[in-house]
Amino acid sequence: MTEGDIETFHEDGVWRNRIEGHQVLDDRFERKSDAVEAGRDLAQVLRVEHIVRALHGRIVERTSYGHVPRDIPG
Repeated sequence: MTEGDIETFHEDGVWRNRIEGHQVLDDRFERKSDAVEAGRDLAQVLRVEHIVRALHGRIVERTSYGHVPRDIPG
């Protein structure tokens, strides 16, 4: 099982997903909603938390899919 949660974020004009602490995934999205959907789907499959960041990096949503979130501030 993957150790890191899935994070949706904005970078270089596109929306991306990454496995926290590991790699940025290859997919790129023009619309935030598409990136969030893909990130959510992956988090559900991996049974990890999905973290969504706003355009400038602030966390705006956290959803757990199968485990209690780790005790991490923010």
